[in-house]
Amino acid sequence: MPTIRETLRGAAARLEAAGVPEPMNDAALLLSHVTGEGQLLLRADAGRSLAPETLAAFDALIARREKREPLQYITGEAYFMGLRLKTAPGVLIPRFDTETLCEQALCRMTGTERVLDLCTGSGALAVAIAKKYPGASVLAGDISPDACALARENAARCGARVTVRQGDLFAPFRGERFDLIVSNPPYIPAGELDSLQAEVRREPALALDGGGDGLDFYRRITAEAPEYLRAGGWLLLEIGSDQAGAVTAMMTGYREINVYGDLNGLDRAVVGRV
Repeated sequence: MPTIRETLRGAAARLEAAGVPEPMNDAALLLSHVTGEGQLLLRADAGRSLAPETLAAFDALIARREKREPLQYITGEAYFMGLRLKTAPGVLIPRFDTETLCEQALCRMTGTERVLDLCTGSGALAVAIAKKYPGASVLAGDISPDACALARENAARCGARVTVRQGDLFAPFRGERFDLIVSNPPYIPAGELDSLQAEVRREPALALDGGGDGLDFYRRITAEAPEYLRAGGWLLLEIGSDQAGAVTAMMTGYREINVYGDLNGLDRAVVGRV
């Protein structure tokens, strides 16, 4: 039977041939997922042979990754702000870039605020905020029933108190006021969707398509948010790396507007208050 070392090398070669970025990393992660053993342990014991049933299960996952299915859909989980969240096809995968937005929200809180997460997707932002500040009142909304169901599941999984409502942006929250509104809305220009990385194209267009110029949701959110924010309340938005100027220009009537970069130095969040 092939050893761990031989199995990983063979799988990485298949993934590389399929154009998968970081093929050895993905092969090691998937083998760890199948065996339940940490990657360091597997590499340290690389001369050990694997059982036939383990090899078969691993081969099936590698075949899915060869077809450019996102790694997080295969393993069924992703990490965000130190939390292990469930992922599922049909719902946007949480990304480390969005931690910039979450951190900016958390640093503006004392712990008892009322917070709204629009376009919540998997619930990553809402769950991370509620987990950090259990005394806050955290609500989340999404137009997708699948996203709402997954957000509720992730809140329960992480022991976070989040109220999730289905509907179009602010529609499920009429008449309510919040201290912070956070949102990672769809912001990819419609004409660019077909040119996205193969893995991203497997994610729902509903969570990616920001209209002709990618700015449709920002126009709506910046215009409507003051009706839902308490005096001095904050609006925090994730943006595409080239959208800071356009989004800040929409924030007429807001103050203390700032742009924050992610760990790669790219513009990633726009923040302002009413």
